[in-house]
Amino acid sequence: MNVIYIVASVIAVALTGYLCVALLKPEWFE
Repeated sequence: MNVIYIVASVIAVALTGYLCVALLKPEWFE
């Protein structure tokens, strides 16, 4: 079960970082 929590945490952090970059630097995705 711990592996699932680790994977979920990594995905959550990655999504949060992606959203922050998308909001702060939208020109990077054009």
